[in-house]
Amino acid sequence: MRSARTFVAAFSALLVLSACAGGADQAATSDAASAGGQASVQDDESAKDVVKVAVGSKDHTTLVAALQAADLVNSLANAGPFTVFAPTNAAFDKLPKGTVEDLLKPANKEKLRLILQHHVTTSALDLDQFVDGQVVSMADGASATITKKGADTFINDAKVIASVRASNGMVHVVDGVILP
Repeated sequence: MRSARTFVAAFSALLVLSACAGGADQAATSDAASAGGQASVQDDESAKDVVKVAVGSKDHTTLVAALQAADLVNSLANAGPFTVFAPTNAAFDKLPKGTVEDLLKPANKEKLRLILQHHVTTSALDLDQFVDGQVVSMADGASATITKKGADTFINDAKVIASVRASNGMVHVVDGVILP
């Protein structure tokens, strides 16, 4: 009987030590992730969030650079839900020469943040949920108007050219920058 109690006590101590060691590893992983924010969490198995969708697109390098300059990457990597109207590089190229370079300067961070927030809603909306004339509240506090022309959907003057579901919402690729 005594050896059974000794075995149970030793086994229990081993479990406690294992749990403590695992907790330390998890805490270290959690601390590392929080140091870089939600966007720095490594996860190659789950669906991509809206930021990882943009990062994975060769057509959105300007948008990714702008999100980084405006310190919005971690905000958009959170649970959401979000609908992001993601301008392509070509959409940014339509702006007057020097505009993007000027917005990426640290001195213009707040202006850039407002412009980028004007591309985000705090709900996950598929294209079929939009109706002609619908006014959508954007994350910057302003609004934008949805227009339907046949099978095409526009937000203000930007045409939605593709849509991608993300783990924390929807990404609608647009052919123009939506200005507040």
